[in-house]
Amino acid sequence: MTRIVGLVLAASAALALLWLAWIGGHIAWYRTHAPRETSFMAQRMDELRARNPQAQLRYQWVTYERISPQLKRAMIAAEDATFAAHPGFDWDGIRQALEKNRRKGHVVSGGSTITQQLAKNLFLSPDRNYLRKAEEAVITVMLEAMLPKRRILELYLNVIEWGSGVFGAEAAAQRHFGVGAAQLSAEQAARLAAMTPSPRVFERNIHSAYLSRRVATILARMPSAALP
Repeated sequence: MTRIVGLVLAASAALALLWLAWIGGHIAWYRTHAPRETSFMAQRMDELRARNPQAQLRYQWVTYERISPQLKRAMIAAEDATFAAHPGFDWDGIRQALEKNRRKGHVVSGGSTITQQLAKNLFLSPDRNYLRKAEEAVITVMLEAMLPKRRILELYLNVIEWGSGVFGAEAAAQRHFGVGAAQLSAEQAARLAAMTPSPRVFERNIHSAYLSRRVATILARMPSAALP
């Protein structure tokens, strides 16, 4: 029995090392290459093609310089105010999210940083469970160790979901405002940032009263957002 347990533990350790090597190899590739497809993109594509076999995603990579500074500031102001300074996790934000969830009696806030959200989008799924959160934490540490903050933000802005089948700043700017990512105004950028918690819901009414209130808050915070 002891030998069997030892073999199981050894096999588990080997699988974990292979997984870490696979993740690390992809992150190293992403230092200089754009992702062809993320885990989220693959899942959304499967969902879309289940309804329409001809469905295609909207995704066009653009460099950091071709993304409006307004959108960079809006996303940091909305999603992760201490992004430029923290090591991948915002512990104060996590504590505040836990307290908010406790008061509400259910999960209403996750406290995830931009790096954590990138980890999830690139490699994981939207599912919420303890194993996925543990995987997300490991990948977050690896992203912060292997990539500069500027590259993390560039990747994030290019791969996150901004509507049904819409991924990245360029596709989102064209889909919702008819302009390129470089031409986004402060108000347009803030509205895209306000959509990110539920983009497929908010795209149905991008000028709703709720989003407009959220946009006003983000606009007020944008001047103090520190860019990497």
